[in-house]
Formats: sequence, structure tokens, C-alpha cells
Amino acid sequence: MSWNQAGLSSSNNTNTSSKYSYVDFVQKPVEIYVFIDPLCPECWSLEPYLKKLSIEYGRFFTLQPILSGQLNELNKDIFDKPKRLKQIWEKTACRTGMSCDGDLWTENDITSPWIASLAVKAAELQGKKAGKTFLRRIQESAFLGKENISDVSILLKCAEEANLDIEEFTNDLYSQSAKKAFQSDLKLTREMEVDYIPTIVFFNQKTDEQGIKISGLYPYDIYVEILKQILQKDPVPSSKPPLEHFVQYYQVVGSKEVSVVYDWPASKTDKEMKKMQLRQSVKKIPVKYGAFWEYMDE
Repeated sequence: MSWNQAGLSSSNNTNTSSKYSYVDFVQKPVEIYVFIDPLCPECWSLEPYLKKLSIEYGRFFTLQPILSGQLNELNKDIFDKPKRLKQIWEKTACRTGMSCDGDLWTENDITSPWIASLAVKAAELQGKKAGKTFLRRIQESAFLGKENISDVSILLKCAEEANLDIEEFTNDLYSQSAKKAFQSDLKLTREMEVDYIPTIVFFNQKTDEQGIKISGLYPYDIYVEILKQILQKDPVPSSKPPLEHFVQYYQVVGSKEVSVVYDWPASKTDKEMKKMQLRQSVKKIPVKYGAFWEYMDE
């Protein structure tokens, strides 16, 4: 499969045949559960690897984010929580290159983090893709924009940016459907004995064998090896999209994400992104660590 079959289209044509391939309608053999929390900086740091895995091997798997609700439990016993959380975010950003501004916790404390998770489940009622796009938008709002994503006005802004039906999203936000979906995620988290986030579980849907669970952040090659083990074969990675198409598809990307996906050193990524900036294809987002870029629609 070529890269455009993963959803990144090589043309500006928006008809159905250019947006989808037969691969999109075929049952994929592997299902990947990614247990996360929207406010977990390590989960945010996993994004570059998930993007690369989807581009290179997305023809073999479906990826399902599971909202674990772990943030509340993990932070129950943290003394002087805002200051401690700020330190955790800053250290993670320094280590991973995915900016997360810890000042959020001292400037704009999030008192009800579960509302963000509920909002993701409400967004998913408009489709899996809508849910994933919305999840990314609220992560960007929190980690890059220091915005309180338990505030309904911020959630509505993110819903607009994710092109959701706002009326439907507003009705679904505190609905029984969204609450049941969130409870289902929490139940799955307990059943799979997930006690650390992020955790990824790989399943082969065509065999009865147990899944493979991996907790924490690892080098990209480890995720590829597990996928190959689950598939019981050694597939060739799909080709990568041109950089401009990649940025256009995701709208906002970090330099770290570009470096991971394209196997470029930071210097090469910086050079290529600055070329796009000169062409006015992207604008640089001011962030505390590393660099993030927003695609400029013509």
C-alpha cells in the first residue's frame, strides 16, 4: 500500500475515490489499544511513534485510544499537586522534545480532568476519526496553549477546530451514551490490568492468542518488532508522504514528530520546516520546548 491509502491524499481532489482505497474497507488483522489520558505528558510524547507506525504499517491495524482515567488515580497522593505536576510536565518535555508547558498547573489549574475524557467519548459518537481529531485538538490546547480543557468553552472551541457538529457535540457531552462509553473504557482498563499510562496492547484478531502489552515509552523499533511478532511476518513499510502533505493532513505537527516520521536529525527537520515557512505553507507556534508548526490553508 502506498502512503496515500493510509488517508493522506496526494491530490487536492476531494472526491471519494481519492480519499479512500479498498484497504479502508477491509478488515485489518491487528487491533491496537492505546491506553491514555488526555492530560498525560508521556501519552502526548507517544504521538510521533503512533504517527510513524500508522504511516508505515497502518494497512495492518486499527488503532483505538482507550481513556484510562488514570490521571486522577496517579495524582491522588501528590502533595502540593500543581507544583509537582508542573515539574513532571517540564521534565517530560525536556526529555522527549514534545513541548508541554507545565505553567498550566500553576496558572490555570484543571480541577475536573475527567470532563476532557468524557468530551472525547462525546466526539467519538460522531465517528472514530472525529474522536481522534478532537483528542489531538484538546491535547494541543492543554500542552501547547496552557488552556483548561475541563472548561466547556475550550472544549467547544476544540470541537469547532475538529469540524464536529457542535449542536450534536453539546447534546452528547453529558449524555448517557458518552458516560457509558467512558465507563466502558475504564472497565477495559481494569480488565487488562493497565496500571501505567501510556500502555499499548496489540491483538491479532485472526488468532486466539493473547495480546502483547507494553507500558511506557520505547524506541520506535520496539513497536515495529511487536507488530511483526503479532502479524507473524516481516512486512515492508509503506513509503512516506511528501512533507507538505503530512503537515497538511495533521494541521499541527511538532518538529519531533517530523524527525521521527522521516528519520531526520533535528537540524534537517528545522531546515525543511523553515523552507515551508518561507513559502508561507506553515507558521511557527510559540512553545516552551522544541518547535510546533501549523499548516496555513491557502
